Amino acid sequence: MQRILTLISLAVLVVIGLMAFSSYKGAILGGENNQYPVMTASQDFYSLTANTLEGESFSFEQLKGKRVMIVNTASRCGYTPQYEKLQALFKEHGGEDFVILGFPCNQFGRQEPGSSEEIGAFCTKNYGVTFQMMEKVDVKGDKQHPVYQWLCSGDKNGAGDHKVAWNFHKFLVDGEGSLRASLKSGADPLGDEISAFAAGK
Repeated sequence: MQRILTLISLAVLVVIGLMAFSSYKGAILGGENNQYPVMTASQDFYSLTANTLEGESFSFEQLKGKRVMIVNTASRCGYTPQYEKLQALFKEHGGEDFVILGFPCNQFGRQEPGSSEEIGAFCTKNYGVTFQMMEKVDVKGDKQHPVYQWLCSGDKNGAGDHKVAWNFHKFLVDGEGSLRASLKSGADPLGDEISAFAAGK
């Protein structure tokens, strides 16, 4: 009887140990194979960083006081022509007060397979894009980029949980770093809601 109790106690300790290790691993890595750290609740938008399409580090600290649209892009999508309207929106309102950040993503239909150089050339040649394009990232799943961790988690953004379901999903963040809107792919970049936001109305 004593031997049985000892074996049960050891089994319980092993299970507890495995659970603790799994919890620790998740806290540090955000899950198996995730190269990005999981951020704490109420993460400050301006503490985020990402790489530009050219591979340079981009601190969100420089976005303070600016209205920001973040959109996941793709070169071979039915919504790809939205680049034209996004560029028109940026041309009209972009500058000191309004910024667009485009994040290429290959998770939906594998519609953004190109390299950074190919993506940049495509955007410039076909749509004359001058707003800031970022490095290709995952916007969902185990390797979700920290920017999208913040955008999609209410615990981090303080505004609610959101899911990116396809290319050209749009997030609007105001000049104080608060998430104001999560708009599906079909939302017109030159529609009333986005235009008013870009203009600061």
